[in-house]
Amino acid sequence: MHDVENHTICYLRDVLVTKAHKDPEVTAFLACWSYEEHWHGDAIAKILDAHGEAAGPTRIEAVRSRLRRDGLRPLLFNVGSALTRHLVAVQMAWGAVNEYTTQSGYARLAAKADHPVLGELLRRIMKQEGRHIDFYAGQARTRLGESRAAQRLTRYALRRAWGPVGSGVMAEEEVRFLAAHLFGDEKGLAVARRVDRQVDRLPGLGNLHLLEQAVLAAA
Repeated sequence: MHDVENHTICYLRDVLVTKAHKDPEVTAFLACWSYEEHWHGDAIAKILDAHGEAAGPTRIEAVRSRLRRDGLRPLLFNVGSALTRHLVAVQMAWGAVNEYTTQSGYARLAAKADHPVLGELLRRIMKQEGRHIDFYAGQARTRLGESRAAQRLTRYALRRAWGPVGSGVMAEEEVRFLAAHLFGDEKGLAVARRVDRQVDRLPGLGNLHLLEQAVLAAA
């Protein structure tokens, strides 16, 4: 979670090379979003540091250095944006799915850890993640509702390429462990299915079962 929250600035880079940078509402949100995500990572770093775990700039630099192909992503997003005007709809829907998943993951961690200090920190982070959900889901609902082509492209992209938050940044075994640990039991699977039902409400994205399938695969 520390590593992924601190990787948000790299996701921001990928979004801003697309037509999203022309939308003042989107860019205003992204400025606040990246700021808050940075401080989520910084707060989690304090938890890691208190337990003698590596955290902060040195760890972040190591993660980014390991992602040798990450530099190609801006080019791919830029080309994709040139090919279709609906890429922003994909990005907004993708962001909504990730924020739904992240907020639910923090809730599951707070419940499983049952620690007063960690729980309070996670509840504060979840509150901000809720605002992020509101924006992404609202944008996705509007953009998908205006175009069947946007719905088809977004559905295809999510079905073929989406993975749990952190996929592509963290090692595969860590992503599998996180999915299984937080969502792999009966209560966790119920939460995963609730996330999928939230995604179902976005135009054209019903019955994808993204998180449930990812959890079952991990478990």
